[in-house]
Order: sequence, then C-alpha cells, then structure tokens
Amino acid sequence: MSCKDPRGAGDEAVCSTHAEDERDQAAVLTQVLALHPAQLTIPDLVREVTAGAAEFEGGDRIERAIRDLTGAGLLHCPGGLVVPSRAALRFDQLLGG
Repeated sequence: MSCKDPRGAGDEAVCSTHAEDERDQAAVLTQVLALHPAQLTIPDLVREVTAGAAEFEGGDRIERAIRDLTGAGLLHCPGGLVVPSRAALRFDQLLGG
C-alpha cells in the first residue's frame, strides 16, 4: 500500500486509490458479515459504513465497494438488499466470526 506523500513534503499519509478501494471493500464486507442475518438496502448500508455522512464521495465509494464485492462473488444484492454470499459466510466462519 502506497501511503507516502509523493511530493516528499510533510508526514501526512496519502493512500493510493487502490488502497482506498480495498479499505472500503473491507469495511463493507466486515459490516455486512457483522450484521448478518439482517439485510440492509444499499442506501442503509452506505449510511452504516459512512456513519451517516451526507457527502456524495463517501456514498459513491461505498457503492463502488458493494459493486466490486458483488463482482467478486462475496456479496449478493437481490432486490436491492445486500447479503453476504455463502463463500463470504464460510470464510467468516473459518476466521472465527
């Protein structure tokens, strides 16, 4: 993960887009697994993960994470409800979740 200031100025960390996407995906999957068997709509999950922040960027990032996790087979969104896949649930069990 690249979190160094590319200009070399200051100690402030700057994360790459890829690292931010992975962080968002981890946050979404963790939240969905923690709330399972409850099913949330996409907007409800966005509010959960962003702590109700109304900014567009946060919601867009979370929706992108949901899309990417769905594409990877870790989430399903039947009828707009976000649920973990059987593979995600099994992985969570293996980790002791």
